Parts: sequence; C-alpha cells; structure tokens
Amino acid sequence: MSGGAEDASGGLTPASDDFRESAASEDFRESAARLVAAVEEALKGGVRAVQLREKDLPIRRLLALAQTLRALTSRYGARLFINDRADVALCVGADGVHLGGESIPPDAARRAWGGKLLIGVSAHCAREAYAASDKGADFITLGPVFKTPLKLQYGEPVGLEVISDVRADVKIPIFAIGGIKAENVPAVIQHKADGVAVISGILSAENVFNEAQKFMKLMK
Repeated sequence: MSGGAEDASGGLTPASDDFRESAASEDFRESAARLVAAVEEALKGGVRAVQLREKDLPIRRLLALAQTLRALTSRYGARLFINDRADVALCVGADGVHLGGESIPPDAARRAWGGKLLIGVSAHCAREAYAASDKGADFITLGPVFKTPLKLQYGEPVGLEVISDVRADVKIPIFAIGGIKAENVPAVIQHKADGVAVISGILSAENVFNEAQKFMKLMK
C-alpha cells in the first residue's frame, strides 16, 4: 500500500459535478471562486484530499483551477487528485490522478508515469474493484453505495455488503462513494471502508465547514 494512499484515507471530497454546467452559463472566474471558497471551507473542516472532477473543462480553465486548488490543498496539508488528466496533474504538482472505467488502465498508467503519481480507480462492482487492485491501483472508489442522482448511469446501488466483500480480498484503501450523507457514514465505516468520497453531502451544505467537521468526526 502506498504511503500516499494511506495519508488520504481520512476521506476524499471531490469537486462538484455541477461546476462544469455553471461554468458554461456564468462567468468562469465567479463560479470558480465559489467552488474554491467551498473547498477551502471543507479543508478547514478537516478534509484531507480533494478530487478535481472537471476533466471536460477547456484545458486552460482546467489548468488554472487545478493550480488554484493545488495551492489551496498544499496550504492545508491535503492531497489533490485530478480526474484522468495526468498532464494537468503533473503540471501543477498534484498528488495523483483518478481513473474511470474508460480511462487508461492503472498498470499502463504506472508504466507511462512511473512513480510520479498516485493512481485511484473508480469501481462500480466487486469485479471492477478486484481488477483495479490487480492492475496496480493505489486506491479505489467503490459505488454507488446508495442511490444518488449523480450516479444513475451506473445502475442500482451496490449496497454496503459489497464493501465488506471487497475489503476481504483487497489490501488497498477503499473509499465508498454515491449517496454518502452524514447519517450513513457509520454504516459505511462499519463495513470496512477506509473513507468516503463526498460531493453534495459536503459542498451543497449550508455550512460547508460544519458539515466537513461532522463527516470527519464520524470517521474517527
């Protein structure tokens, strides 16, 4: 297990999937500023890693946002992961990349990037989780565990028992994702997840700082 992956096991908070839509309809700098402000409140609340999901932004906007988040996460001693774009991750000095099912496989990514980046992989069932582990991922996100509008394209929720099943055979960190709210974090941790990946559960809260603190306390 990579030391870097262990350091991230207190929880991952991806940047909002809604950001890409708002950036297209509003001034980019204003919408980016709102996102960065929310992420900073989450970091103040104890979040230890941020995943920038907006890989479809125009490259210069993505790079600018990644640079800002790298400076911010560094200030709070947190890790930064970029979805798919290893070039952006390397350029800004991010800690790693997060790969989807249609991305470059983690073993090929390891050969291409050497040991410069931690590699996370999305898994939507036990089979995909085992494959990611076998191919050299440093950690996986597994879900959707619960029903959520953001993950409808992946079918029915996988449920809590899948986390326990995968945990029995996989040694790398597992982060539960999909419909994660404060009230279901204890059950997720009881089923042996190392942490949770949260989008709206924190970033859409009225008080992001308080919500982040609540999540972190529940995972201790």
